[in-house]
Amino acid sequence: MLYRRYVALGDSCAEGLDDPYPDGRTYRGWTDLTAAALAAAEPSLQYANLAVRGRRLDQILAEQVPLAVAQRPDLVTLFGGGNDLLQYRYSSTARSLDTAVAALAEVARTVVLFTLPDLARLPGLRRLRTRLNQFNDLVATVAARYGTVLVDVREDPYCDDERLYGPDRLHLGVIGHQRVAAHVLDALDVPADPSWLSPLPPAVTDPLWRKASRQWGWVRHHVYPAIHGIVRNKLVGRQPGDGFLPKRPDLAPVAELP
Repeated sequence: MLYRRYVALGDSCAEGLDDPYPDGRTYRGWTDLTAAALAAAEPSLQYANLAVRGRRLDQILAEQVPLAVAQRPDLVTLFGGGNDLLQYRYSSTARSLDTAVAALAEVARTVVLFTLPDLARLPGLRRLRTRLNQFNDLVATVAARYGTVLVDVREDPYCDDERLYGPDRLHLGVIGHQRVAAHVLDALDVPADPSWLSPLPPAVTDPLWRKASRQWGWVRHHVYPAIHGIVRNKLVGRQPGDGFLPKRPDLAPVAELP
């Protein structure tokens, strides 16, 4: 199936964080990889990316869905929900997701939804596992209700492998974005680079001292700054992602990607 207008919605994962282009100033991510593969099959493809880091589903519904609907896409991907879990914002999650998908399904021939990987694999987030499982069940239910494509990332045997993630162990890294793009393209029956789903080599078992050093580096450079940022934002009434804008707010040829 060929697509001519592809719009991506979501949070930092859809924006492409931790998969930078060589210029180091912009992010690629699985959405750009997906768009490039789709354009190989349909060169006239137009692609927009409305995703903004830190956005919850209620914010995606209010800020991104109306812009996406106005662009009349025939393909939409919506990756979100992680920030709802991390910010303990559950009350409006189901309603926001259902309303967003209903609106998108009205205009797009194909809507793609995603489950979330196991955030509880990280120390300090294990109490989220029950909520995470409930959210993934919700995504599956909404996908079935509106006949959308569901990419269940939990089916990837390497879903929880640390090598798929960036330095903060939360956002996808280069390999993780490639694998998600491959899963999306496979669900759309579009060829993908076969190397993107290649089995990873056996993980190297580090000595205890190296594990401890890496753990301390992660806490120092990622956990402490994240906690400090959360506290600071609460004090000044800011939300994660405030001040950031979509990287591709309007439909444009894929050839214009960096």
